[in-house]
Amino acid sequence: MTTNEQEFARARGAMPGGVNSPVRAFGSVHETPRFFVAASGPYVTDVEGREYVDLVGSWGPAILGHAHPAVVKAVQDAAAHGLSFGASTPGETELAELIAARVTRADHSPVERVRLVSTGTEATMTAIRLARGATGRDLVVKFAGHYHGHSDGLLAEAGSGVATLALPGSAGVPAPIAAQTLVIPYNDLDAVREVFAARGEDIAAIIVEAAPANMGIVPPAHGFNAAIADIAHAHGALLILDEVLTGFRVGPAGWYGIDPVPFAPDLITFGKVVGGGLPLAALGGSAALMELLAPLGPVYQAGTLSGNPLAVAAGRTTLDHLDADAYARIDAAATTIADAAASALTEAGVTHVVQRSGNLFSIQFAAEPPVDYDTVKAQEAYRYPPFFRAMLAQGVSLPPSVFEAWFVSAAHDDAAVSRIVDALPAAARAAAEARPG
Repeated sequence: MTTNEQEFARARGAMPGGVNSPVRAFGSVHETPRFFVAASGPYVTDVEGREYVDLVGSWGPAILGHAHPAVVKAVQDAAAHGLSFGASTPGETELAELIAARVTRADHSPVERVRLVSTGTEATMTAIRLARGATGRDLVVKFAGHYHGHSDGLLAEAGSGVATLALPGSAGVPAPIAAQTLVIPYNDLDAVREVFAARGEDIAAIIVEAAPANMGIVPPAHGFNAAIADIAHAHGALLILDEVLTGFRVGPAGWYGIDPVPFAPDLITFGKVVGGGLPLAALGGSAALMELLAPLGPVYQAGTLSGNPLAVAAGRTTLDHLDADAYARIDAAATTIADAAASALTEAGVTHVVQRSGNLFSIQFAAEPPVDYDTVKAQEAYRYPPFFRAMLAQGVSLPPSVFEAWFVSAAHDDAAVSRIVDALPAAARAAAEARPG
């Protein structure tokens, strides 16, 4: 039997860092990554045969639980008819209709047309290209700490002021491309107003995570999304709402459907849940805007595997099974786990807050709830690696970074939740004993 250490050594000889996505390397938690070979319901099993209760859920898609029988059957049935056609299929239309029907509020849907793509990065990249094509402008505003995929223009770091063009946030990103992005603090309406006052005539769009979950959970201030929509629209710019993580996870219509203050996004991007665990993402908006995409309009986008029949089948079946009962189970399990984590850390004397956006939550080792990327980075992040390792040792797989959300599924029953709750006190003590450096 192979071990995780042996698999990692082998992987490092074949792939950069031994992984195909950086967070999988477990670098920030100082642990050997686990190599999984099976998953079922709320559990995953590694190459050593050890089972873990999973709170990663493939970073969101496994919202019904791993290998949900109906989803597996739908994929098997689709595969039996062919893996890919390079042509249109009825299933694509059915999924697009289902997305539009779900993303409603007070009988209004901002999604009249849908374009299916393969990844969240593709969805946000296309949304930005479409916004530029629609407005004839070049600049995009994003918020520090928000992640919208790894396309060049979105891997940008903040400049020295809100009117300063951004600098590359990664090697290989040309400075002129990064300079088309303005990066400002999150939850700061004055910064939004200032950047539009300075460069409003050049700004095509604001892109924002509907409820940020890529720097831990940092909920939007009350009415923030509505306010930035109003500011953008007043200057002739668009609002791109990134629901790659929150879409269909925090509710039937995503964060758009539960934000306390209604607002009007122009484009919405989806990923994770919408593909049911297979590579699929989407963007949607009004017919007038979306039909600027080729073949009807001048904004080009294409993909050989866009709308892949297996991915479409997985996505449709997942959405079909996400009913009120499923969301109630997810919400209840998330509440129990989040409350238990807070209690264990309090008992151990660890300074912390547990922040939530619907059923997404995360621990931040700070005295006050972080509101933006700077306050997130100011937390005592050194406490998370020993917390993570203690949970892993007790058979609970957490996200391997303090800057990630915890994902609960409808399959997290009482037995799975109890295993998580029972593991928390020892992990909290490990966090309490942690020291910087």
